[in-house]
Amino acid sequence: MAKPFVAILMGSDSDFPKVEAAIGVLKKLSIPYEVRVHSAHRTPDATHQYVTGADQRGCAAFIACAGMAAHLAGVVASLTVKPVIGVPIDAGPLDGLDALMSTVQMPGGIPVATVAIGKAGAKNAGYLAAQIIAVSDVDLAERLKADRAENAKEVLAKNEALQKQLNG
Repeated sequence: MAKPFVAILMGSDSDFPKVEAAIGVLKKLSIPYEVRVHSAHRTPDATHQYVTGADQRGCAAFIACAGMAAHLAGVVASLTVKPVIGVPIDAGPLDGLDALMSTVQMPGGIPVATVAIGKAGAKNAGYLAAQIIAVSDVDLAERLKADRAENAKEVLAKNEALQKQLNG
């Protein structure tokens, strides 16, 4: 059986610079992933086909990134019972606030885990997908713990450097 993977969908290829943050996390943790451009509004049939196919092929979680009306995560969630993580993209005149509201305001029974707007949200979506998979993957859980420890070490090193700079 194939390893579980994360399916990343974005409403437009212009979202890719933000989506790369999620991809970087998944690569770092050695989690297989697929990336597709599918729009809830412009390609509903292709979106439906991809989500149901990915679900059948062993997708463990979906990350849906979209700006403005941002219905992509909700559409994905309506097609699967796998976890869906919505990433509001900072685009359009409201700079992502509209996408945040569209993503977070799901009706009861069709949940979408919503992360922060933009690149930080995409990064956290990668980590959240990893944590979801790590529930049943001990090796991945250990890689996540090591990543957290490395992150803490980097922050402490930055603090030490700052203290040296301030205290000369």
